[in-house]
Amino acid sequence: MAAKDVKDKAPSGCGPAHVAIIMDGNGRWATNRGWPRLVGHRKGAERVKEIVRACPDLGIDWLTVYAFSTENWKRSTEEVLGLMGIFARYIEREADAMSAEGVRLRFIGARERLDPKLQKLMAGIEARTAGNSRVNFTVAINYGGRDELLRAARRMCEDVASGVLAPEAADEAALTARLDTAGFPDPDLVVRTSGETRTSNFLPWQAAYAEYEFTPVLWPDFTPDVLGEIVGRFGTRERRFGGVLTG
Repeated sequence: MAAKDVKDKAPSGCGPAHVAIIMDGNGRWATNRGWPRLVGHRKGAERVKEIVRACPDLGIDWLTVYAFSTENWKRSTEEVLGLMGIFARYIEREADAMSAEGVRLRFIGARERLDPKLQKLMAGIEARTAGNSRVNFTVAINYGGRDELLRAARRMCEDVASGVLAPEAADEAALTARLDTAGFPDPDLVVRTSGETRTSNFLPWQAAYAEYEFTPVLWPDFTPDVLGEIVGRFGTRERRFGGVLTG
């Protein structure tokens, strides 16, 4: 889809600045075609590139995608290893393009369980793109919302115990500052592909007041055109954040 066509679908001044996506359906997309599941994951990685590049024309400054959850380790060893290889190749192949296109790439999740070589690649591209700001692209890998909240709560408890944080200052802001997403804006819109209607432990704290859209489109078929239509619908929603609109 041409950049102009995508831009035409974006509402002026009322679109989501931060979109978070639960990328679901890669395996089913491949299975439906009689192919191995990893073929779907490779196709899904290609789709990520297109969506990242479409963000500026849609007015999206922040994009966060759910790539691998803390529960995904339950999948077959072959699929897990294949996914980790796809992540590594994506970082290696896209590093130059991201730097040139002003994309800042960051990762959230408990990366200690990941292969040290992958961790090194992740840290390297984070450092390389740290000065970019055209698109803030975040990948959640070995991420789980409950795990993130638990880790943040532990850090807050440790800081109280050590005297770094006063007990009365252990509030919402203090916890937020200890999340993986510290310094990030909360998502305005969360999208889940493939027809499932679960949030799957994705950004439960951050997305408390986000708008949600569940689409039947499988992730490998999720084009910038589809995202543009969803962004357009977002512009028609009334966001009250617990209050009442006046006027």
